[in-house]
Amino acid sequence: MKRLEELKQKKIHEIISIVKLTSLLFSAIALLTYFFGEKNRTFAMPNTYFTLISSITIMLLLTSIYTIWAFSTTKKYNYKHMRIIKTIENGAFIFIFCIAILITGGHTSSYKFLFLFIIITTTIQEGMKQGLITAIISSCIILTIDLIGGSSTNVNQYFENDLIIVGVFILTAWPLGFYVKIEKSHIEQLINQANVDGLTGLYNHRYFHENLREKMILSEKENQPISMIIMDIDYFKYYNDLYGHQKGDEALKRIGTLLKEIAREKDVVARYGGEEFSIILPNTDEAEVIRIGEHIRKKIETTYFEGEENLPNGKLTVSVGISVFPDKAKSDVELIKSADDALYRAKFFNKNRVEIYTSILDELKQDIEEKHIDLVTSIKTLISVINAKDKYTYGHVERVVVYSRLLAEKLNLNEDDKKALIYGAYMHDIGKINISEDILNKKMPLNNEEWNILKQHSSNGVQIIRPVESLKYLSPLILHHHERYDGKGYPHNLKGEEIPYLARILTVVDSFDAMTSNRPYNKRKTYEEGIEELKKCSGTQFDPVIVQEFSKVILENKDSLGK
Repeated sequence: MKRLEELKQKKIHEIISIVKLTSLLFSAIALLTYFFGEKNRTFAMPNTYFTLISSITIMLLLTSIYTIWAFSTTKKYNYKHMRIIKTIENGAFIFIFCIAILITGGHTSSYKFLFLFIIITTTIQEGMKQGLITAIISSCIILTIDLIGGSSTNVNQYFENDLIIVGVFILTAWPLGFYVKIEKSHIEQLINQANVDGLTGLYNHRYFHENLREKMILSEKENQPISMIIMDIDYFKYYNDLYGHQKGDEALKRIGTLLKEIAREKDVVARYGGEEFSIILPNTDEAEVIRIGEHIRKKIETTYFEGEENLPNGKLTVSVGISVFPDKAKSDVELIKSADDALYRAKFFNKNRVEIYTSILDELKQDIEEKHIDLVTSIKTLISVINAKDKYTYGHVERVVVYSRLLAEKLNLNEDDKKALIYGAYMHDIGKINISEDILNKKMPLNNEEWNILKQHSSNGVQIIRPVESLKYLSPLILHHHERYDGKGYPHNLKGEEIPYLARILTVVDSFDAMTSNRPYNKRKTYEEGIEELKKCSGTQFDPVIVQEFSKVILENKDSLGK
């Protein structure tokens, strides 16, 4: 829609340029008639140079007027400067027309129609009000010339005739201005329909992306941060299924109204899609956007929605993801992706919470050699691809990282081991990039062939990070996180303490999350059921000491983990 509007404005400028150039041409004809006409040929041949200089002066003046117009149609100036330029331009045109009329007979001149050009162009460009003002000024000039030039006659016939021209001026500006106003209103309605979500009254997904690109360009130019909030209504499908889409739509409209009330004038609030909303916050740093995000979360949580008491958490709430440019992202695409990642983290961990984007690999970049930065960035891209292929992987990885942080503290690991465990937890499934979606998302048990393919992801993961010398210390975690304590795991059937210690920790954490999450092939267990399963397999599949400590971690942090 914006491109169509720009194309339309370009066409209008082209038409106006033709009208203005035509008016300048007529003015030039009038001026040249004065200098070269038979009645005004007062210069003999020796005065040819004077005539030539006069002609050049006239052409330079007309060229200057055209130059003023050309600058006025560019987008290099703000609204205030544009108005000043257009006022100067209109004044220059009126001055030229006055000179042309005066030197071609004044009140008897046949060039009084020249003012129609500037009336038409002003009305088209600036609307009825400016068009009428220009028409009135032009009328006053013509009638004044008539009164002065024809004052010696008993009946000023030219004045009476020019009253008709004045009427034409007014009637040109008035209906044309009215048409321009109607068309502008119609276009605004079309733009509004194209940019605004019909249900909530917020901006829609398309406008959000267009506006974000514009805001990003301005943010880079002014070296100012720009923040983004993406939020999702918790258990909204449950609410819709329980009360119907009509009630769901009412909830969406209510939340849209709340967001408009909370948002600042410079913020752009949009319905991102379905039950998701987004806000672009220009010139807003991390601390400020977190405060705003938390305010939104609390406002929605404390607002009553009909039937919310029957939702799983007893309230209609939202999860909020936040990211900031340029601290957390380097482009508009990265800003959206990082805010979306933060939203997923908020959804996976307890819901009804605000999460700021953090990346394990961004932390990792601080600990590796400069020459390997690009490779780590590529690994981050691979993990994003895996997340897109396997809808269960993203939440699984994030949760395993959280569990690993908690368990690392419980086991009093040193800083190097803590980092290795956390980074390994983040990348332990990277080898799944080579596994097809059909196998990753299969709802039935895998057959032997499929199972053998899936088991290769540990070895594949090691091969992927092998080129990064700074990451080789993570290879044991990636390679051995599916080994069993009794030696029946894969890929090397290691047993007991033959399995690297950090890999044994990761095995417990990884398995626990697999048991307590929605997976294609099994029903999710509760935390209590998951702990019982770990204890049941303690000494066979898992290191018993690690199971004991991890069980304590889960019970101590159950409330904050959200299950």
